[in-house]
Amino acid sequence: MRIILVIAVLAAVQVWGNRLAADWYVPLCAATAAVLLLIARWDGLTWADLGLGAAFARRGLRWGVVLVGAVLVVYLLGLAMPFTREAFLDERAAGLTPEQLVFRVLVRVPLGTVLLEEIAFRGVLWAMVERRWGTTWATASSSVLFGLWHVQPARGLTRANAAAEAVFGTSRTGVALSVTLAVLGTAVAGVFFCELRRRSGSLIPPVALHCALNSAGYALAWAVARW
Repeated sequence: MRIILVIAVLAAVQVWGNRLAADWYVPLCAATAAVLLLIARWDGLTWADLGLGAAFARRGLRWGVVLVGAVLVVYLLGLAMPFTREAFLDERAAGLTPEQLVFRVLVRVPLGTVLLEEIAFRGVLWAMVERRWGTTWATASSSVLFGLWHVQPARGLTRANAAAEAVFGTSRTGVALSVTLAVLGTAVAGVFFCELRRRSGSLIPPVALHCALNSAGYALAWAVARW
């Protein structure tokens, strides 16, 4: 029942969070992460079980530095090549002012999106399922839910991203296909994030990778729009 409670909390945040003003996004994510951690502790999980123990923090930091560096290298290579540069043309980043970009990169992404999603899917859900049914079920279930979590943001992908619009178009069928592939891709990414968390024993590597992908993506998309 506690696993169901965690899923219910996430479902409620997904439904009602989109109706709140943007200023409430980070406080809502932080509060939700705190509630999920309380449920996990009520379930008897330790901080180490959740990937938040101090014993593996140093190893997690080493992994995190390597992952952030790898993301930056891949992004810069993609930016340097004309046939992949279009993927950086994203209206969601292009329309930001410099102040909004700094807030998005340094506050909204790490303290909102990444904090909630990593605590929820690689921390609480993964640990609760792993203790009951093992690693395979923990990775599979949390990754599937992570993919479904991105249905709503994926619906606007073809309108915001030039590369996605060029591939899928803006018809109902094209949008449905783009959403399906985005959800599947996110679920696969979730499996990789879970493996990082399992092998390192820490949430730091998936948090670092998630932050690098999102924050650097916003920053480069914003820069490309101005070049």
